[in-house]
This record gives sequence, structure tokens and C-alpha cells, in this order.
Amino acid sequence: MTERTPSDLTALRARAAGGDQDAIDELVEQGTVDDLRSLAAAGNSDAVDMLVERAGEREDRDELQRLAAGGSQDAADILEELDG
Repeated sequence: MTERTPSDLTALRARAAGGDQDAIDELVEQGTVDDLRSLAAAGNSDAVDMLVERAGEREDRDELQRLAAGGSQDAADILEELDG
């Protein structure tokens, strides 16, 4: 994975906003949490999965709770595992 500069991400976001699927896929892999949240809000299930994965790695209970409240069973399962 190539490290993106802020200007690269800006260009990628613009392409994604225009509907470029390759750009959307790249944002899912390399974008910020805010990028992922925006994509998830637009219904991108891959973005939701990546948010869950990243939140699980960080054991970010707040993010996992938001995702679970939004219907992510994976987030709910991770929370259950964290609670033991």
C-alpha cells in the first residue's frame, strides 16, 4: 500500500465523489476514519467493514457501539468478545 499525501487524498475524494468506483475502493483501504464514515453513511458496506476492523484493532468501544447501533452485527460481536 502506497502512503498517500494530503493532496493525493483530496484528489481521491474528488474522484470518489464523482462516482469513480476505483477511487471509492482506494478510499476504503487508505482513507481516514472520516472518509470511511462518509462512505458508510452513503451505504458502502465495505467502508462499514473497514470501520469495524479498525475499531476492533484499537478496541475502540465508542466506535464499535456506534457501528453496532447502526446495525453492524460484526461490531456487536466484537463488543461482546471485548466484554468477555
